[in-house]
Amino acid sequence: MTDLFAVLRAHGPAWKHGQPLEAQDDWLAHAAFMDGLAEEGFVVLAGPLGADAALLVVRAKDESEVRKRLAPDPWGEEMLRLAWVEPWTIRLGEGLLAGPAG
Repeated sequence: MTDLFAVLRAHGPAWKHGQPLEAQDDWLAHAAFMDGLAEEGFVVLAGPLGADAALLVVRAKDESEVRKRLAPDPWGEEMLRLAWVEPWTIRLGEGLLAGPAG
């Protein structure tokens, strides 16, 4: 069984502050990695959060799976360090995660 987790990834020491995502080192490799996780259904939602972090909502059986799946990211801990992983229980709007009604 999988559950939802909220994941915060904060900018690491190699992050070029003031530069857009697309100007960061290894952007294309990171984007392809994240797109793959989304296509597999592991990443449900993801995007920048403020100026110094990214927020992900993922489906996993436990925190160790979350860490294992994100570990091969080409950006690694130097670009986006894993700040925290917390189980997330949605109380409102859960249907939005299933996608648009057809």
